[in-house]
Amino acid sequence: MWRYIGQKILYGFLVILGVVTLVFFLFNILPGDPARMMLGQRADAESIEMIRRDLGSDQPVAKQYLAYLNDLSPISFHNNSDEESYWYLAPEKYSPYQTLARGDEHSLVLKAPYLRRSYQSKRKVTDIIATAFPQTAVLAVTAMTIAVVLGIILGVICALYKDTWIDRLTLFLSTMGMSLPSFFAAILIAWFFAYVLGNVTHLNMFGNLFTVDDYGCGEYLDLKNLILPAITLGIRPLAVLVQLTKSSMLDALSQDYVRTARAKGMPYRRVVFRHALRNALNPIVTSASGWFAGLLAGAVFVEYVFDWKGMGVVIVDGLEKYDFPVVMGVLLFVCILLVLINIVVDILYGILDPRVRVGR
Repeated sequence: MWRYIGQKILYGFLVILGVVTLVFFLFNILPGDPARMMLGQRADAESIEMIRRDLGSDQPVAKQYLAYLNDLSPISFHNNSDEESYWYLAPEKYSPYQTLARGDEHSLVLKAPYLRRSYQSKRKVTDIIATAFPQTAVLAVTAMTIAVVLGIILGVICALYKDTWIDRLTLFLSTMGMSLPSFFAAILIAWFFAYVLGNVTHLNMFGNLFTVDDYGCGEYLDLKNLILPAITLGIRPLAVLVQLTKSSMLDALSQDYVRTARAKGMPYRRVVFRHALRNALNPIVTSASGWFAGLLAGAVFVEYVFDWKGMGVVIVDGLEKYDFPVVMGVLLFVCILLVLINIVVDILYGILDPRVRVGR
């Protein structure tokens, strides 16, 4: 087991390194001068050159790449002074940090990964992610909870009542859910439930998890703004999980151990929920984990339509303003999440199915 976990961590590290390399070189060959974006089109040549030197964009691309890896690495080399270029910041700028070794000119420090600063707001990218990610996480967890609970319940019902009108209706609705694009579903649901039926539902077409009080007394938690985006984001995984649960349950119910349990007089409900459903959960857990990671990474359209202040809005704003450090930081953060989720899923898969022998 531990050997298997070590292999997954190593593979995950290689994947992250590959994504870092791809993202860095992709955004460094895109058109646009960060210095001119920061100073405006009327900036003088001396100011532009100063900003380029400060950002390190006046150096060869290979040197910039090594500097970027140095910023991202938890163990990094940095100057003991604050007089040189952007990526060799003095350790004091990485607060908190721990000095592992100190030389005359450079120090080896242990710190949190540094994703650099926004070109526009000058805020650290880590601070921007820390503000936006909880919003996306709440939305994704709520959407995935709705999809998993309803998907398993409806899938089991369809398996138990195969070829009935319940099964056919559920199949029709799930097919529509899988074929409906997220951006179109978001616009349609926002218009129908918040505009057409707004007097009945009292839901807002736009809103965030926290709403500013009308009397200027601060913010308050407004959970009703979570309903429509969570339902919209959960439609597609719900449709997939219904069909997957039905298929897995039908396969499990046809196994010999189910017939043996029934022949021994075990109640049918106990056979279904204690034995068949447990063995049918393996592909469901795998699919749900993949969808959850996808929801964290792909909630861009839903968040943008509902004006939900999460990672999707940050990515869109960063692309519109050519704020490359923000976009790069968000992409790397999502990549790390995907790797961690995949590792956890592999471990859970081995726990749920005793027949799986990981590490062999």
